[in-house]
Amino acid sequence: MAYRETEKMRKRKAEARQRILTCAYQCVADSGFRSARVTTIATQAGVATGTIYRHFESKEDLFAEIFRLATQREVDKVAEALATQGDATARLEAALRQFAERALRGPVMAWSLIAEPVDPKVEVERLKYRKAYAELFEQAISEGMEEGCIPQQDAGQSSTCLVGAIAESLVGPLSPVQNDARQEPENEPENDNNDPLVNAILRFCMQGLTGTRR
Repeated sequence: MAYRETEKMRKRKAEARQRILTCAYQCVADSGFRSARVTTIATQAGVATGTIYRHFESKEDLFAEIFRLATQREVDKVAEALATQGDATARLEAALRQFAERALRGPVMAWSLIAEPVDPKVEVERLKYRKAYAELFEQAISEGMEEGCIPQQDAGQSSTCLVGAIAESLVGPLSPVQNDARQEPENEPENDNNDPLVNAILRFCMQGLTGTRR
């Protein structure tokens, strides 16, 4: 008689998998992909190391899944900002601010998602992540050109410039944030609108898009 997995067993396995993902995510948020250890993740999740490999074929597969989960969360936040009221420039500015402020509140995770050297499987997910941002910005820029609040331009090229400008400013080797030990919980702040770095990035991006000083 063939073995049939019970509902109780399926639930137990699903709960173990979720604990592994939760603990792996926190390890990456604390110290990046390179410093996250499978043994540490297993200990924190309360499972044997071998259990992790029953849910994920390799460490790279586990980290690729963590990358997908983390980036989807960030992309969704930007998409939410782009869906707010106002013309395209106002919505783009809100989305760029959301991107920048979240990166500043979690600099280790931002570095891990945008610039940390990673395994090929994770790098594939990183390319999808950047494309997702670029596609959101491209759509908003195109809408702005239709509305007349953004001058005619190559929306696709401009969107990639936005992604690159923010990434370099926040986590690139020239970023002032890289020597900042600030690491705050991922809570929504009462008001980040006065952060000089965020404001400088937004000013540069919006002036580049609109040709108007802000």
